[in-house]
Amino acid sequence: MSEIVIMKELLGENKKIAEEMRSFYRERGVLMVNIMGAPGAGKTTLLKALIAELDRRGVNTSVIEGDLYSSIDADYFNEKGIKASQINTCGECHLDAAVIREGFDKAAIDHGICFVENVGNLICPAEFDLGDDLRIVCASVPEGDDKTYKYIPMFSYVDAVVLTKCDLKEAVGFDTPYFTKGLRALSEAPVFEVSLNKTGEEEGIPALADYIQGKFNEL
Repeated sequence: MSEIVIMKELLGENKKIAEEMRSFYRERGVLMVNIMGAPGAGKTTLLKALIAELDRRGVNTSVIEGDLYSSIDADYFNEKGIKASQINTCGECHLDAAVIREGFDKAAIDHGICFVENVGNLICPAEFDLGDDLRIVCASVPEGDDKTYKYIPMFSYVDAVVLTKCDLKEAVGFDTPYFTKGLRALSEAPVFEVSLNKTGEEEGIPALADYIQGKFNEL
């Protein structure tokens, strides 16, 4: 019983910090976008393409990278001239509002979009408000079409779903109507189908960028 109380206290404190930081980010004209998904779902590849598209549109962006270890992804964005900070959780399965506050100090922007790439996990990140304005989950086609049935808290929590690696649908027998039916039992979140491959071909990125930029313009 004591563990349950401790968890409630932890989540309550996190929520308080998240609300304070949400107001802070909005005062700076920053849209905080929380990108979640399982390991290998294509979060980083999606972010690279999305940020490149927004950069072409003249939208200011920065990135907070969450990983158990390493700084590979943050290093990539910094090398490309995108302000990025790295948060290493050293085994923790999620980020929280307090560490995002610290990460933003190192990747701070005004009037732009700050992306948070959460730790690869479809469970814990759905429990922790980061002070974000927009929550997006990446679900890759090879993971299977049953994710909306198995991970109800996550798919109930998000504002939008990005279905990645859609060029593999036929190869893996992905059932799009089945996936969507599971989602619609939980949420009316829009679904964006995306394909990004090594040949440089991209599908679905402009539509997703339109959606995110629209949320930014509403601030």
